[in-house]
Amino acid sequence: MRSGYSLMEALVALFVLAVATVGLTRATQAHVDSVRGLEQRVVAQWVAENRLTELNLRGGAGTPDVSVVRMLDRDWDVRVSRAATDDPDLIAVEVEVSPAGTGREAIRLSGFVDRIGSAA
Repeated sequence: MRSGYSLMEALVALFVLAVATVGLTRATQAHVDSVRGLEQRVVAQWVAENRLTELNLRGGAGTPDVSVVRMLDRDWDVRVSRAATDDPDLIAVEVEVSPAGTGREAIRLSGFVDRIGSAA
């Protein structure tokens, strides 16, 4: 009876470990990418909500349709589209936010703005 592993058994075990390691590395990378995407969408949502709040405070006027906003050490392109509604005192707005320079929309927020302004 012999003890230990043969060279072939050791090579097969190393091959199995190498394949498992590659699979684990890919799964980890996919998870990290998913978390980064989620973080990007959350920050973009905050930027869009802030712009909608600004529009509501100013009654829909005085805010540019296209601008760049800096939040959390990143620049964000913000585009605001306005449309009339059946109520003359309301404006329908759509706020699109994308990472600066990419043109790839991260989030789109729709809402309504009081034309008169809700701030006193």
